Amino acid sequence: MANEEDQDNELDLSSLNDEDLVAQMHDDLYDGLKSEIAEGVEILLSRSWQPYDVLTKALVEGMRIVGIDFRDGILFVPEVLMSANAMKAGMAILRPLLAESDAPQMGKMVIGTVKGDIHDVGKNLVAMMMEGAGFEVIDIGINNSVEDYMAALEEYKPEILGMSALLTTTMPYMKVVIEALEAKGVRDDYVVLVGGAPLNQAFADSVGADAYCVDAAVTVDIAKDLMARRQGSGAERMARAAEG
Repeated sequence: MANEEDQDNELDLSSLNDEDLVAQMHDDLYDGLKSEIAEGVEILLSRSWQPYDVLTKALVEGMRIVGIDFRDGILFVPEVLMSANAMKAGMAILRPLLAESDAPQMGKMVIGTVKGDIHDVGKNLVAMMMEGAGFEVIDIGINNSVEDYMAALEEYKPEILGMSALLTTTMPYMKVVIEALEAKGVRDDYVVLVGGAPLNQAFADSVGADAYCVDAAVTVDIAKDLMARRQGSGAERMARAAEG
């Protein structure tokens, strides 16, 4: 009987108008409902929504709400991971469509845990939240050497490099990577973000990172801010060059 009642009460997403469907998708993201998010994405696309609009209005906005409640201590890591996995179900549908279109990109990030460290929960959460905010994220996993980071930067050409460490013994390796970027003359080509439980802003400053990110929600805000500044300064340089 309970199953029959659940079926009777199940919401028909296709019966909702666009505004109500997007609001429902925000709720479904919050609750980590993968199949409902995938269905909602398909419905919006069938109604001639542009993939970028589905991404920003339904998925990114929904994850923004999740991020706020995570930051404020209302949601916790397991719940946010469920939301992020639901987001990925929608992204699996949208990603090839976005690649075919001229949709604007928030930016691209390479992220990985440093050499000697195999912890990845925090890194994974950051990667999911960044993707949820509209960034393209390449996660190169755990135990990454300087050579691993350099190869990923060369291959994917991101604007942002994210490094994670959970052990005090592996934290110093972040400086090794940044010094390698400096030695190659490419340090200023990237926004370098560092994070992990034992880190703080003083450590980030000492190794030459652009910012310390205390959690995934903060990482998104910092990345957006630094990318906006970077793009602004780039535009200013181009304007000055044109005037010259």
